[in-house]
Formats: sequence, C-alpha cells, structure tokens
Amino acid sequence: MKRVILSGGGTGGHIYPAVAVAEALKRKWKGEVEILFVGAEGKMEMEKVPALGYNIVGLPIAGLQRRLDWRNLLVPWKVVSSVWRARRIIRDFSADVVVGFGGYASAPVLWAAQSMGVPTVIQEQNSYAGLTNKLSARAARRICVAYDGMERFFSADKIVMTGNPLRGNFAPTKCKSEEALAHYGLSKDKPTVLVVGGSLGTRTLNEMMKRWISSLNSAPEVQVIWQTGKIYEREMQEFLAAHPVEGVWQGAFIERMDYAYEVADVVISRSGACTVSELCLVGKPTLFVPSPNVAEDHQTKNARALVDKDAAVMVSDREAVEKGMPMALELLADKERLATLRQNIARLGIKDAADRVVRQIEKEWSRF
Repeated sequence: MKRVILSGGGTGGHIYPAVAVAEALKRKWKGEVEILFVGAEGKMEMEKVPALGYNIVGLPIAGLQRRLDWRNLLVPWKVVSSVWRARRIIRDFSADVVVGFGGYASAPVLWAAQSMGVPTVIQEQNSYAGLTNKLSARAARRICVAYDGMERFFSADKIVMTGNPLRGNFAPTKCKSEEALAHYGLSKDKPTVLVVGGSLGTRTLNEMMKRWISSLNSAPEVQVIWQTGKIYEREMQEFLAAHPVEGVWQGAFIERMDYAYEVADVVISRSGACTVSELCLVGKPTLFVPSPNVAEDHQTKNARALVDKDAAVMVSDREAVEKGMPMALELLADKERLATLRQNIARLGIKDAADRVVRQIEKEWSRF
C-alpha cells in the first residue's frame, strides 16, 4: 500500500488539480494507494474535498494580509505550529510522497516532509510561479509545470512538463449538436459568444455585457451564453428584464460547461490557470480579460504566454468594458483569424496531465 499526501488550497485553482491527481491515482492503483489531503483550517478545501469523498486534515496556517493588519503578527506562530502538526500528520500517515499544489496550506506540509527526508513533488499551475512553490522548490525532487520557460523560477533539471491536471473530459468539437443548442435555447444559424466569469462572477465582464446590450438598436447578429456569477445574478436579471434582447442566455452558473464549449465560436474569459488549460483542450478561440486582483498579476502572465504564441487575444481589465465585445465580434467576422487561433490554442492542450503527474509521483515513491 502506497500512501500519498496531497496539499494545496485556498482557491479552486489549487484544489481541483489536486483532486484530479487523486482521481488518477485511484484509477491506476485502485485499492493499492491511500490518499490524504492537507489544507488550511476554515478554507474552502475543508468543505470541497470531503464532499468528493476524500479525507482531509486542516492546519492552522494563514497567509499574510497585503495591507497592514494585526493578524499578520500571528503568521509566524501559525507557520511554526503548522509545520510541527504537519510532521505529526506525515509520521502518523506514513506518507511515501508529499505533493504540493500551491497556496499557503501546502508550504508547512512540504517543509515538514523535506525535513523528514520524505520525497516531495510540486505542481505549479501558472506561468508565473507562486510564492509557496518558489520557497519549497529547492528541496523538492520534481516540479511539474504547465508552461514553457519555468527555468526562471526552478532548477531546470527538476522541471517536468505535465500540463495542469483537470477534472472532467475536455475535447474539441467539430459541430454543434442539436442537444447542446437546445439546452441554451440557441439557433444553429448564428455564431455564439461564451462570456464566463467564474462561480462568483466578474464585475468587468458583466459591465461589458450591459454596455453592449444597451448599445443595440436591433436584434444582434450573434447569440451569447452569459454566466454572471452568483454575486451578480439578481442585478443582471433585473437588467435583462429592463433591456430584453433576443438570443442571450443568462445564468449564475453553467452546469453543462461541455455544451457551452461545444456551441461557442469565441470565448471571453478570465485567465486563471485551470480555465486556460480547459480552453486549450477544447481548442476555442479566446479573448482573455486577466483579473488584476491576483498575486503577481499571474493571470496576465498566463494570458500573455498564449498571446505570444498567437493562440489567444487579450484585453486589459480596464479596457474590457468598452472594447471586449467589439473585439469578440471582430474576431467572429475574421474566419481566417479564428481558424489560426483555434489551431494554435489546441496545440497547447495536454490531455493526460493528471496521469503525467502520477508518473512523477510513482518515480519518487519507488526511490523512497
């Protein structure tokens, strides 16, 4: 029986790649592997991971606040306390390998494992490495990445290109099924723009849609799937009620993302690591609107990595309200450009990313 600890959290971008790797481990090793997650007390992983059927233990770790805050005084104590607790967890679980997926929850677990001689593997989702992974990389055995050029942050001899592990099946589609179109009440005769801003929503993308709808003088020549997010759902419903428009599906969530990707001709989206990886796998021409409210401006760097390969288009958050939809419509009118973007972004997709990470984990437990 092999025992693997997976640690990461704070956001879905750290949690779900870890879950995807757990699922790949279970598929391959079935009853011969035991998995334990370690997260941060009070964070979303403590709810999401058990709901998916996995055991998780929480640490009292907390991150630094970016502004002056008295809670920052407690951080050193919480780090020390978390490292000691992580050592006990690793010892009691008899871990063969510890895998960190970023977020401050993973730092104490990686540091504890490294001090105990337990092999560690890091998976970095973004094109600009996070602070936790940079601090933990020196003693890590392998570093799994999703972007070229990560030698800026890590030792080249440790880097393995794996891509970002994703849950679910993502693949390019050559046609729009009647079922997918009917699900959103769309026509096969009009092109479709997918506007997606995450589960909570994105104010910028919602304001962009409001501006575009308000500018219409007649029925639009395109149709839109508009995911508003939970926070903005009521406000956007009231806006649409006051500004009815043909061919716009609006919802807080998109339950059938596979259908949404299938019918979309152009996607307007934030550029979080997992979202970028999904879009590469489905091969959709994309206009990225990077969030400015993330550490190290990593969403801009994620998007730039694709833009530099002529695999996507980007507009800044401050310009997106005015320019976002016009840019998307301009893309739709340029069939040659659409084909180029579609081809180039699809080349970047890595379908077996979770299995690639599993192979790196296996190499380490075989040496331990």
